[in-house]
Amino acid sequence: MSVNVAVLPLDGNARAVIEGLTARQKWLPPRLFYDAAGSALFERITELQEYYLTATEQAIFEREAAEMIRAAGACATVVELGAGTAKKTILVLRAAAAQRPITFIPIDVSSSALEMARTRVRSELPEIAVQPLVMDYTERFPELSRFAGPRLALYIGSSIGNFEPMAASALLRRLRTALRRGDALLLGTDMRKPASLLIPAYDDSEGVTAQFNLNVLARINREFDADFQLDRFAHRVVWNQRDSRIEMHLESLAKQRVCIGALDLIVDFAAGERIHTENSYKFTPAMIESVAANAGFRIQQKWTDRREWFRVTLLRA
Repeated sequence: MSVNVAVLPLDGNARAVIEGLTARQKWLPPRLFYDAAGSALFERITELQEYYLTATEQAIFEREAAEMIRAAGACATVVELGAGTAKKTILVLRAAAAQRPITFIPIDVSSSALEMARTRVRSELPEIAVQPLVMDYTERFPELSRFAGPRLALYIGSSIGNFEPMAASALLRRLRTALRRGDALLLGTDMRKPASLLIPAYDDSEGVTAQFNLNVLARINREFDADFQLDRFAHRVVWNQRDSRIEMHLESLAKQRVCIGALDLIVDFAAGERIHTENSYKFTPAMIESVAANAGFRIQQKWTDRREWFRVTLLRA
């Protein structure tokens, strides 16, 4: 393994690729999934029968969005972290806009997903002003005080599950600091359940999630002049019961060497060596209470489906 990058102006993705692939346990950050190709693949994942998360959470919003807005209080600004294409968000926005004029601030690393979100909202709810922000909110947080209050933040889809518990609390604490006292947060969390239900959601029979995972390597090939051979890596999913999380990995199928030209980096892989690409924590009520309390929020109300597979919690700043 060699690296000589001192003269390069490194952006966050370049730094992450270098740090992750030179670590003893190789890793890559989940945000690298979401280029245009990855965002399109994720949209396909949300429509798969095995991937119960999206349909279950959407059903909760379809049934309870109006009550959620009543409980949260009329808001002037709705801010969504990791907004994606805002497919489920429309339900909340429609209920919020029925109370008063609002501005929607979708935040995401994927400009293509945000353009789809803008188009969707303008088509279905043209009365709502949309101001997308393309940024990685995990590295820096937007200044929310410039947007009219009161504010309602959305962090749905169980995206909070991609972070280890202390990191999840730290992220929500940064959000809490950006909000004013009395503002609200709707937090979506996937709940702990048997591995027989969890693993197929991340290892579907059509192989879409495998394509999504491998697209991280394809993106590094495109953006950093690397020569990953995708057919020499395999998608692997593990249920880590101790830590209550699904893990996604990419496993090297042979001893091999990869060159990443734009970063002047050579990475050696042993056969069977893995790159850890994502965690997806599955929550218990106690885990939600702990993360919220550590971030400075108090739990006000919660909604779930009849099987209690997924939960949306209203937190008050």
